[in-house]
Amino acid sequence: MNYRVNPKNNDKLSILGFGCMRFPKDEKEVEKQIIYAIENGVNYFDTAYIYPNSEAVLGRVLAKGYRDKVKIATKMPPYLIRKYEDFDKIFSMELERLQTDYIDYYFMHMLTDVKIWSRLVNLGILKWIEEKKEKGQIINIGFSYHGGKEEFIKLVDAHDWEFCMIQYNYLDENNQAGKSGLEYASAKGLPVMVMEPLRGGKLVTNLPKEVYNVFETAQVERTPAEWAFRWIWNHPEVTVVLSGMNSQEMIAENIRVASQVQANSFTDNELDMFRKVRQILNEKIKVPCTGCSYCMPCPKGVDIPTCFSCYNDREIEGKLASRMKYIMQTSMKSEAHNASLCVKCGQCEKHCPQNIAIMEELKNVTKSMEGFYYKPARILIKKFMKL
Repeated sequence: MNYRVNPKNNDKLSILGFGCMRFPKDEKEVEKQIIYAIENGVNYFDTAYIYPNSEAVLGRVLAKGYRDKVKIATKMPPYLIRKYEDFDKIFSMELERLQTDYIDYYFMHMLTDVKIWSRLVNLGILKWIEEKKEKGQIINIGFSYHGGKEEFIKLVDAHDWEFCMIQYNYLDENNQAGKSGLEYASAKGLPVMVMEPLRGGKLVTNLPKEVYNVFETAQVERTPAEWAFRWIWNHPEVTVVLSGMNSQEMIAENIRVASQVQANSFTDNELDMFRKVRQILNEKIKVPCTGCSYCMPCPKGVDIPTCFSCYNDREIEGKLASRMKYIMQTSMKSEAHNASLCVKCGQCEKHCPQNIAIMEELKNVTKSMEGFYYKPARILIKKFMKL
């Protein structure tokens, strides 16, 4: 297993992290998988308060003599915090589930803009974090992010964070926080954890035939999954890549790859191969937006790059998944940023280096992503989050 060092505290972290969101139902099998991963060098395990039964299962396994061998990462859901006492209520439950008295890497879960963090600050979270760190109950504090580049930069600068997590893969190089966000966080000394390296498996099972053909031209035979992981680990700014591993075969394969890769090791031919793959995928998207954000800010609050990113994802992730992502990334915020807020002022189009007809495309996004189900779905998701 290869490791990368956290520059904040010199923790030696396995570059492969075990994502615990989707454990198999058989707890004995889960235990077997976790122990196998630990014995083969995986020392970073990522769970969350809202992952069904995940913290409790992980806690029961680690309590059998493995707690001191790993770093636990778990998360506090901001949308469940209504008053100061809620911080302790949720955190205490997490410690109990995990059968531990401290969390190594504690996230503010699923932040989408700086205003959500500001609300927590107003509720007293800075005092709460300080108390937990003084008691040794929280070792490192960070956040996981779903949103556009501008808000990511604001969040990185909003607090003296000790790590962060972003979605990053070869197709999302310029989406969400993107490469520029990755490099910005790294330049500030933050370890960066990466989620969705395979986009929920979509970069393995839903690829066009032309993409498979490009991978087959490589001098070394590798699966699309291995290529995707290697692409991320080629970035020295990445500290840990999470994988939602749920089979012994998958764990063994990912450990094999994580034991071989090195940063900045891609050849020019391999980098060119990924350029071809992206070109094929980009040709199938609706809007040729690169996520540069030159069109921002919108005076009405529309997050234009994120709207286009979710709209383009329809071609790879399907209608349902892309629409759910659209609701989460544009509407599940303190202030909405969805496409239908556009008033056609035209300010954005003056600055777009791709000369995209942004106003017309936002109209298409609204029609495609904000159908009759949009408002009811948004209400239902908010109610679910409260539950």
